[in-house]
Amino acid sequence: MSASTVRLTVSQALVRFMTRQMTVVDGETLSIFAGCWAIFGHGNVAGIGEALHQVKDSFPTYRAHNEQGMAHAAIAFAKASFRRRFMACTTSIGPGALNLVTAAGVAHVNRLPVLFLPGDVFANRLPDPVLQQIEHFSDGTVAATDCFRPVSKYFDRIQRPEQLVPALQRAMQVLTDPVDCGPVTLALCQDVQAEAYDFPESLFEERVWAVRRPRPDEDELAAAALRLREAARPLIVAGGGVLYSGASDALTRFAERHGIPVAVTQAGKSAIDETNDLALGAIGVTGTSAANALAADADLILAVGTRLQDFTTGSWSLFRAERLTVLGLNVAPYDARKRGSLPLVADARVGLELLSDALGSWTAAPALAERAREQRARWLEAAGAALAASNAERPSDAQVIGAVARARGGPDTVLVCAAGGLPGELHKLWMPTRPGGYHLEYGFSCMGYEIAGGLGVTMARPEADVVVMVGDGSYLMLNSELATSVMLGRKMTVVLLDNRGYGCINRLQRACGGESFNNLLDDCAHEVMPEIDFAAHARSLGAVAETVASIADLESALHASRANDRTTVIVIGTDPLATTEAGGHWWDVAVPETSERAEVVRAREAYEAQRRFQRAVT
Repeated sequence: MSASTVRLTVSQALVRFMTRQMTVVDGETLSIFAGCWAIFGHGNVAGIGEALHQVKDSFPTYRAHNEQGMAHAAIAFAKASFRRRFMACTTSIGPGALNLVTAAGVAHVNRLPVLFLPGDVFANRLPDPVLQQIEHFSDGTVAATDCFRPVSKYFDRIQRPEQLVPALQRAMQVLTDPVDCGPVTLALCQDVQAEAYDFPESLFEERVWAVRRPRPDEDELAAAALRLREAARPLIVAGGGVLYSGASDALTRFAERHGIPVAVTQAGKSAIDETNDLALGAIGVTGTSAANALAADADLILAVGTRLQDFTTGSWSLFRAERLTVLGLNVAPYDARKRGSLPLVADARVGLELLSDALGSWTAAPALAERAREQRARWLEAAGAALAASNAERPSDAQVIGAVARARGGPDTVLVCAAGGLPGELHKLWMPTRPGGYHLEYGFSCMGYEIAGGLGVTMARPEADVVVMVGDGSYLMLNSELATSVMLGRKMTVVLLDNRGYGCINRLQRACGGESFNNLLDDCAHEVMPEIDFAAHARSLGAVAETVASIADLESALHASRANDRTTVIVIGTDPLATTEAGGHWWDVAVPETSERAEVVRAREAYEAQRRFQRAVT
C-alpha cells in the first residue's frame, strides 16, 4: 500500500465510500446513507456481506423478509426524508435481484433515491452457468440484472475493480441531483466483489452533499411574471417537488401575497396546510369539488413541482378554458415544458420567491379568493358528511378514514397508503397540516408498498405517529415486513380494510360497463370461499392485532393502540361498492368500442362524450 492508495476488496471499498458520504439536516451533519438493507445469498454474502459486517457497529445493516419489501422501506425512507437521506439494498443474483425490480419502478416513477446493489454473474465466467444465472443463447453479456436498466436512472455492471471508482461518483451525482434523482443500480459481479485493488485514498474522503437550488433564467422569469399578471383566474397546482425543495412556506407566502388558490396532487398533498382558506385540497380524478371547479375555469395553471400525471389533469379534460396557459415551474426541463407549457426551470423554493418578487404587489382579483372560500366551504360540508360515523354493518372507506382522522389525525401523524380505492378517498378527505403528514405512493400505485413503506417512514420519522391504511388485497400481496417492524422495534398502526377482494378495480370494471368478474372473492373461480383471519395472521408475525365490528369500536381501538409497545393491526370489514360521490373527475380508461352487452355500449357512449373535453397535445 502506498501513501495515496489503500488496498481493499471492491465490497470493502464500496461500503467505506458509503460511510464517508454526508449531508446536513437541520444543522446536523449526518451520513447521507442511513444504512443498508440486505438479504444475503451466494451472490453477495461472501463479498458485500463481509464488508458490511466490518462496519456493523457504525453503519447499520437491516435484514428484511422480502427483497421487494425492503426496497419499498428504503424508498419510503427517502420520501419521508424529502430526499435528503437514503438507503442501499443488496441482494443475491437471480430471484433475489429480480424481486427488487418492481420497487425500482416505484423509485423511478416517483424520482426517489435508492442504491440497488444486486449480485451478478461471475465476470471471469469460469463457473458459468452459476446457480440462478440467466443464460441467453445468442448474447453472452445478458444477465438478470439487465432488467434494472429501464427502471434505473443510472445503471452499471462492475466487472473490474477499478470500474467502481467512476461508478460511485456517478451514482452519488444521480442520487443527489434534483433533476436526475432516482434509483441507481450497481450490479456487482460476485467474483469482483471479493477482488482486492489499490483504491485511491481520495475516494474515501468525507464529502458533504448539499441541496442544489437552480435559479431561473431571467427571460423565463420575466415571461412568467408577465403572463401571470395577465391572468384573470390563476390556480396553483402543487406537486411533490414543493416538498422535496422544502418550499412549503414559500408556497403559502406566495399564495397569500398574490391571492391565488392552491390545489395539490397526490405527491404534493401536505405541501400546504389544508386548513388555509386558499387550500382547495386535491385536484383531478380524485379531487375535491372545490379544486376541480376552479381548475375548470382557470385561464392559467401555475404547476409547481408536478409532472402533471393523468390523475392530476383528469386525463387532460379537467381544464376547460379556451385559452389556457400552463406555467411549468419545475427543476426538470422535461416537466417544465410538458404539453406546451411556458417553462420556468428552477428549484421550487427559489422559483416561487423570485417570481413573487417579480410580481411585486400584484394580486389576483379579490373575487377569485372569495370564490375559492365559497367552494371550499361547500366541499368541507360534503366531506364532513362522507366522513361521519355510521352504524352500517360494512362501512365505507370514507367512514373508516373519518374514524382514523378523529382518533389519530393530529399534527404528528403521518398517514401512509398506496394503491386501490383508499388513495382516492384519502386524497379528497384527509387534511394534513404539516409537510410530510401525508405519504402516498401513487406514481406507480404499487400494491404491497403500504406496510413496508410504513416501516421506512418509522425509520425516517421516529418521532411521528405512523398510521398505515391498507386494503386486504394489498395486505395479502406483501405483509412480511410487519415481522420486520416488530423485530426492529419500529412501531406503527395498521388499519386493514377488508372488502373481500379488489374493490377499487371491481368498481372501475362496473363503471366501464362490465359485470363484477375476477375481482371480488365472490366473483372469482373458487371451490371453497376463503375466510381469512387477518388479525390471527398479524399476531403470528408478532404484531398486536384485533378485528373490530363497527366504526365506534375502531375509534376505541385506535385510541387504545397508542399504549401498545409494538406494531398494531386493526381489521375492519368494509363495503366494496360504497365510494364518495362528491368531488372527483373523469379518467380516461378505454371502453371497448363494440360489445354484445348493452351496458358496455352505454359506457362507450359516455366515454366518447367525455373524450370531447380532452385538450389536444401541443
